[in-house]
Amino acid sequence: MLKQVAEGVLIHQSELLENNTVVVRGRDGVLLVDAGITGAEMTCLANDLRKLGRPVAAGFSTHPDWDHVLWHAELGDAPRYGTARCADFMQDVLSHADWKAGVTEGLPPEIAEDAPLDRYGLITGLPAGTAQLPWDGPKVRIIEHPAHAPGHAALLIEERRVLIAGDMLSDVFVPMLDDTVDPIEDHLVGLGLLEDVADDVDVLIPGHGSVARGDEVRARFKLDRAYIEDLRDARDSRDPRVVSPKPGWEWASSIHEGQLARNLARRSKRERDA
Repeated sequence: MLKQVAEGVLIHQSELLENNTVVVRGRDGVLLVDAGITGAEMTCLANDLRKLGRPVAAGFSTHPDWDHVLWHAELGDAPRYGTARCADFMQDVLSHADWKAGVTEGLPPEIAEDAPLDRYGLITGLPAGTAQLPWDGPKVRIIEHPAHAPGHAALLIEERRVLIAGDMLSDVFVPMLDDTVDPIEDHLVGLGLLEDVADDVDVLIPGHGSVARGDEVRARFKLDRAYIEDLRDARDSRDPRVVSPKPGWEWASSIHEGQLARNLARRSKRERDA
């Protein structure tokens, strides 16, 4: 199940949502980013790592969406990091007595019985402004930004020229906006912060979908920026993820329809308040 995408960097992709769990080889173990998503898939991942003779030395969650804060007992008890905002968000979720029922209700029904929640969201927040992941492996730069979800961060493995983008720059999902005061501007800011390092990237790993290489890296940025600007300006989207989605992903166009409706409602409110 593990596929190498760059020197010392492998991915393990889920079946349902094409989540990319990223494995980065360190000196004595691996960094595991966004482990997921079913118990069977994580057991398979743990078995693959055992065959490699590489225990999990550290974990990282790029953001606090349910499918990026999962874990499994067979992956061990390594520290699982995230940004301070990501960890605070998860701490608030877990503070509610009925959190598990709420999370389960939001799971895709196909995997509701096979998503392990016993270690859900147990994230250790790194101090605000932390720029480098604390682990014994290749230098990993943390790029926190305001797009998509609270405390979202991408990881740049500088010596491997690999960007782990979290829920950004996917070829199956259009940019998915957070529920903030100005989600479009927040997403453009986040996109810009990642674009600042694009010249240092040969391999881009999105949270969902296929890995981008070479010229396709810049093409992903261009596509996402065009989508967001069309949404902002209420123009019809020509984005292929909307008008000609990948077979089996037609349902994802409803994300665009919802975002378009919310943006039109915000524009109308601003005009009324002006």
